[in-house]
Amino acid sequence: MLGRLKQWNPFKTPVSQRLALLFAIVYFAQGMWYLPNQTITISLKDGGLTAGQIATFFAITTVPWIIKPLYGLLSDFVPFCGYHRKSYLLLTSGTASAAGLLLGLLGDHSYLRMASIFTTMALGLAFTDVLVDALMVETGKPMRLTGAFQSVQWGAIITASVLVGEIGGYLAHHRKLHAAFLVSACFPLLSLLMTAFFVHEAPTHDRASFRETWKAIRDAVRERETWLVAGFILCWTFSPSFGPAFLFYQTDVLHFDQRFIGHLGALASVAGVAGAFVYAPLSRRVPLRRLINLSIGIAVVSTLAYLVYRDWISALIIDISFGGVGMITRLAILDLAAKSCPRHIEATFFAFLMSVYNGGTQISENIGARLYDTYGYTPLVIVSTVTTAAVWLLVPFVRIDRIEAKAKRAEMPAV
Repeated sequence: MLGRLKQWNPFKTPVSQRLALLFAIVYFAQGMWYLPNQTITISLKDGGLTAGQIATFFAITTVPWIIKPLYGLLSDFVPFCGYHRKSYLLLTSGTASAAGLLLGLLGDHSYLRMASIFTTMALGLAFTDVLVDALMVETGKPMRLTGAFQSVQWGAIITASVLVGEIGGYLAHHRKLHAAFLVSACFPLLSLLMTAFFVHEAPTHDRASFRETWKAIRDAVRERETWLVAGFILCWTFSPSFGPAFLFYQTDVLHFDQRFIGHLGALASVAGVAGAFVYAPLSRRVPLRRLINLSIGIAVVSTLAYLVYRDWISALIIDISFGGVGMITRLAILDLAAKSCPRHIEATFFAFLMSVYNGGTQISENIGARLYDTYGYTPLVIVSTVTTAAVWLLVPFVRIDRIEAKAKRAEMPAV
């Protein structure tokens, strides 16, 4: 049994094992940023805000995640203290921690003040995310481990979501907003420590590197494949989703306790971790095109299942099931993004695709919240299911087999 598990383990070398540990801990720290979200949502709801107004608050704080290509350009083109990644990682993780501490210590949590400082915290974490993803693509493509590394990353971030669900539910129930911010501020310090000891990067002062980066960006912008992948990701995420509206449905219609909602989130996250670990070996054995098609089908069935989300039993079954399969579908899309990244501009290009992903998700949640405010829960589920199914029509236009073949040609022996 142990031998079979070792055979399925994709991380065979000391380098890949060190990187997997680095990605896991940094992503775990990033996942803890979501700890205050439930408390923020219920506090704003208590203050009389609608689902749409709360969705706007989170749209503001998501702006740093949408402009991620700017961080990628800065990191790819302009070394900071002689490094493209390490120095920026130290600065950005420190910024995120400082903003979180400030929120935890402030006595006044007015809408604008909280939004501005929470957005600053998001800025530090979003920049950190870009840098870590750049390391993942740079090192993962030659080793053919982009899917496996992303499984570790998302397994870690969803493991953090278990704590977010449990601790966040408790803090939301007791309306402990200051404590939520203080706890979340501690974790970017983990990223800072991991960067100091685990990121091995040679200093650079090479002008030829600048020219190569600029040429790679020009070639990528002219490449039709770039825009096809971006458009596919946008359409995938654009489907009107539940977002803050779902908390309104759970609270006002189903009358779920905030602690129970936290438990649901935690259990869904545990299932998500299982889904991530399933995807790691799956990504090396099943063609990506087949995984993408399967993911769309799973998403359609899973979304439709929310029509019978009516009590605590159906909530447990649906949230846990969707937590597992939803992670597999997400990782398939992110694997496509990683495999399509050109060399020399890994930070910029992957950040661009993730900005498309985050922007589409935020638009989706805003539209979903307003559909819920206007038409209610059932029409929202139906519209979301139909728009998700429509993404199948776009698969033939994205040459997934070609993208995967090009990524394989870039492979070289792992060291």
